[in-house]
Amino acid sequence: MVKRILAVNVDRVLLPTLATPDEREAIRFGSAVVTHADLAASARAVAAGLAGASRVAVWATPSLPTCLAVVGALTAGAAVVPVNPRIGERELAHIVGDSAPDLVLAAPGDNLPAALAALPRRDIDPAERLDGPLPAEADQEAPAFIVYTSGTTGPPKGVLLPRRAIATNLDALARAWEWTADDVVVHALPLFHVHGLILGVLGPLRRGGAVRHTGRFDSAAIAAALADGATMVFGVPTMYHRLAADCEADADLAAAIGRARLLVSGSAALPARDHARITAATGQRVVERYGMTETLMNCSVRASGDRRPGTVGPPVDGVDVRLVDDAGVPIEASDGETVGEIEVRGPNLFLGYLNRPDATAAALRDGWFRTGDMAVRDPDGYVRIVGRRATDLIKSGGYKIGAGEIENALLEHPGVAEAAVTGEPDDDLGERIVAWIVPEDERPSEQDLADHVAKLLAPHKRPRVVRYLEALPRNEMGKVTKRALHA
Repeated sequence: MVKRILAVNVDRVLLPTLATPDEREAIRFGSAVVTHADLAASARAVAAGLAGASRVAVWATPSLPTCLAVVGALTAGAAVVPVNPRIGERELAHIVGDSAPDLVLAAPGDNLPAALAALPRRDIDPAERLDGPLPAEADQEAPAFIVYTSGTTGPPKGVLLPRRAIATNLDALARAWEWTADDVVVHALPLFHVHGLILGVLGPLRRGGAVRHTGRFDSAAIAAALADGATMVFGVPTMYHRLAADCEADADLAAAIGRARLLVSGSAALPARDHARITAATGQRVVERYGMTETLMNCSVRASGDRRPGTVGPPVDGVDVRLVDDAGVPIEASDGETVGEIEVRGPNLFLGYLNRPDATAAALRDGWFRTGDMAVRDPDGYVRIVGRRATDLIKSGGYKIGAGEIENALLEHPGVAEAAVTGEPDDDLGERIVAWIVPEDERPSEQDLADHVAKLLAPHKRPRVVRYLEALPRNEMGKVTKRALHA
């Protein structure tokens, strides 16, 4: 299988296994299994019905038809606009109006909202197959996806991701994770984000391996897949938090998770406490990586490298990563303390924001993408994210402080179940550090939490205000929505 993949010019072909398919499993949802040969025949059938379409919306439910729709559209050379099935009416209307898809692909029986129901529709039947040659491969610079950002600072922006970025980035991850055709990835990630769709579906298919989607996240389902041949797990921190608790309560489940070749976490920082709990229960050390919709993956801890909690490792092959100060001057220090904004350059970059040349120009500086993420760099080149410039960089008493390291310190307190850190105006300090805490059974005092942080980090990083909540507001990928805290 590997030899057949390598025989194809993978620099030009996004999914080389479609040209040389075999009967190995490619995709599994529950009892529904599609082989690579089935996938190629399905891709031809879907593509045949998309002749002349330049953009297609995909109603991206966690289902086999969603995967077949995406692969078929990419085979046809159309750009895919994945749509969150839980999206609000206003946001959906903006996305449809902005991207102007030629039609919408959905599973038979899906009930579509009005903005999509007005488009021509094609139902994706997993049983539909077509023999014959594949369409000609689209140009590497052609958009493969238009993925919309969360829209936290305005209407969502459509990120134009070229086929070139996807192919080169998945290959870089393959080298970092020693990812081969023998690997089977299991996950329960949404299929309208880069993480679940591009890494979690196209990644295994490009390698010639397989993906098993469990629908909703369930620790027992993940363990069952690992016991039945799965080798890699993709997840977000909320999933690993639940997995840690379940493994601590069930030794058999912990042993099953311990069989994984690789556990990969992304989309947000995995707290050090959960790293330690998973390692203690399963013997596994979780690998973290760092990426964005506009850049795909920029950094990752290597499978054979130092799996150090709190870091996202060095840049992946082919991607340049630098830290800059407020004036855009590169920071040379690798002392683990000097905070700078991450800028990225490489073949992984997007083409721009659809219909937004102003936003595209603002996001780029001399060919470098300005991520808005703040980080420090350790002496060995490992990058540690400390937060977002807009919400996580706190300027207090003359210091630049990243909210992320304070959050991790707070989570080491036995009385803290969840923690988020923000800044708010202060007449004396400029900004004061505010800790938002979901306590365990007993509420720790404000002074106790301040002393705990000051002991672990430094006195100027202690929270000056503590606010207690029953739960932190989070989006569908498990990230805390900090603007909702202040609202």
